Amino acid sequence: MAKFLIIQTAFIGDVILATPLIERLHTDFPQAQIDFLLRKGNEGLLQDHPFLNRLYIWDKKKGKYANLLSFVKIFRKEKYDHVINLQRFFSTGLLTVFSGAKHRIGFTKNPWSFLFSTGYCHVIDTSKGQTHEIDRNLLLLSGITNSQERHMPRLYPSATDLACVPNQPYITMSPTSVWYTKQYPPERWAEVIKLVPSTISIYLLGGKSDFEACENIRNAITDPENIFNMAGKLTFLQSAAYMKSAQMNYVNDSAPLHMASSMEAPVTAIFCSTTPKFGFGPLHSNSRVVESSPLPKCKPCGLHGYKACPENHFKCAEIDPAMVLGNI
Repeated sequence: MAKFLIIQTAFIGDVILATPLIERLHTDFPQAQIDFLLRKGNEGLLQDHPFLNRLYIWDKKKGKYANLLSFVKIFRKEKYDHVINLQRFFSTGLLTVFSGAKHRIGFTKNPWSFLFSTGYCHVIDTSKGQTHEIDRNLLLLSGITNSQERHMPRLYPSATDLACVPNQPYITMSPTSVWYTKQYPPERWAEVIKLVPSTISIYLLGGKSDFEACENIRNAITDPENIFNMAGKLTFLQSAAYMKSAQMNYVNDSAPLHMASSMEAPVTAIFCSTTPKFGFGPLHSNSRVVESSPLPKCKPCGLHGYKACPENHFKCAEIDPAMVLGNI
């Protein structure tokens, strides 16, 4: 029986975009053992995943390097056939190299890649069209399987998670982002909400740290009876369940965008400072990308966004709320 370990200890969206590897490996090696290493706080994404044997949780805030050493010992004892590292940073590269695996696979951007069995280029080049991140990730499996199937991201909410969703027509909005320049401004989210018919409920999604921002948007509405602030009240998989049954999900270029893709849910993705040409756009057939028109000459200003607009005008966020709402 083949034994695989996938390493992705970055952020929520990165873990979701790594799930096509689980799908591909399970399809091609149904009897294989597939394990996954992620950072503490993200484990709820892959809770009770039907194709995963074991989920390793790395606490990067407490005893980061002591935990790193303990994982090296665990991985060497497990004797993995393949360790597949999706990250391009020092710590996970070290884990990969010293894992004792027969095949150590990752991207050449990792500083330890010269000691990998196989390294692949991770290229983001908007001049050559759009290569999605899931395709760049699946490239890591090209030496293991000859499959050409393009597996999509997928999360697995439980029956209990799915049962918690509202039974009336609703939409969701995920108005926050870690990066200011990736975030459609709060006052504009409020303007979008004012255009939504009162017969449709609106659920604001996010983590605990997003509650106040969502509450401020809700309080900007004169009559917020059909608006519900769910930030911090739902698990990852419950949020995914909400997205699956929504008439439309409105998101920034952030993790909720990829969560919608993982649930084959309709999505409207607002790209302010970034561009879907980077390869992080929506994947569902019922999806829309909304950007400012005309596009500012300074867009995109960076791959990940900034805490403030480098040009001090934030014109890329000047998007008509009616265009954002579209036709529900």
